[in-house]
Amino acid sequence: MIKAEWFFWLVGGLFLVMAAQMAADRTNPKRLGTAVFWGLLGLGFVYSTWVVRKSAPPEPLGAAVLVMVCLAGFGFTGRGAARTATPGQRAASAERFGSRLFVPALAIPVVALICAVGVKRLSAGGEPVLQKGSETVLGLGIGSLVALAVGMAMLRERRVTVPLHAGRSMLESMGWAMLLPQLLATLGAIFSVAGVGDQVRRITTSVLPEGSVLLAVVAYCAGMFLFTGIMGNAFAAFPVMTAAVGWPVLVEQAHGDPAAVLAVGMLAGFCGTLVTPMAANYNIVPAALLELKDQYGPIKAQLPTAFILLGCNMAIMFAFAV
Repeated sequence: MIKAEWFFWLVGGLFLVMAAQMAADRTNPKRLGTAVFWGLLGLGFVYSTWVVRKSAPPEPLGAAVLVMVCLAGFGFTGRGAARTATPGQRAASAERFGSRLFVPALAIPVVALICAVGVKRLSAGGEPVLQKGSETVLGLGIGSLVALAVGMAMLRERRVTVPLHAGRSMLESMGWAMLLPQLLATLGAIFSVAGVGDQVRRITTSVLPEGSVLLAVVAYCAGMFLFTGIMGNAFAAFPVMTAAVGWPVLVEQAHGDPAAVLAVGMLAGFCGTLVTPMAANYNIVPAALLELKDQYGPIKAQLPTAFILLGCNMAIMFAFAV
């Protein structure tokens, strides 16, 4: 049986290898801080296996996260000179391969779908081929390996160090922002366990006029929008606002369709994703990778669309969900 933790170990090993490359890169004036940051992340992927098994304490993981936050927050991470092809070489390669360059990237979702739908039903020796409950994660991992093999074969690249250096350059370009979605999703889970949703529910139910479905719809959608802007992740905001307004007010009191209410509520949260730098993987990382002059350019361009869609979601929920 292929276990998900094997791929977590592989990811952790890749981070450790890249951290070693960063430590040896003298073109990066902050190479030691950068190496420690990504090295701690790599160790966390490996060490967490024993935390999940209850055979190791979780406190070192928390300490590692705090150290990483300090390294990034106080500017101890940086980037070195990228070891990549020249713009002319990239342009020539793009002209030569054309749309075929998308084949490795498209291989990832194709393999993930095959694993999640087809391979999950296969078994060997009385055990499933893929660890039960982790078929999608394993599909993404296997798909990434297949994409790497396809890309190297298509480009006739035999040196594994080339994609490693390219990956390291991308990590340094994205920096700490790449980890922000994971941290914010964890924050959402903490808020849910801490009962933030219950407290927000008490406030909203005391303020909202009884029987006012329209105001409840506005509160739910606007709350999803605002909490997503704060947390940077609609999935983190969802349990808080659903426990506060979505379920107790719109579903139980107003007898709304649960599937429709919650689905449109999530879409309202996605509107908040468009306008917040906390959603770094959508708004900050692309600006860094494209080397835009204005790092908030994507957010500024998305603002009108976000508010228009938020209003549309409110109207759809009021008209068809409740």
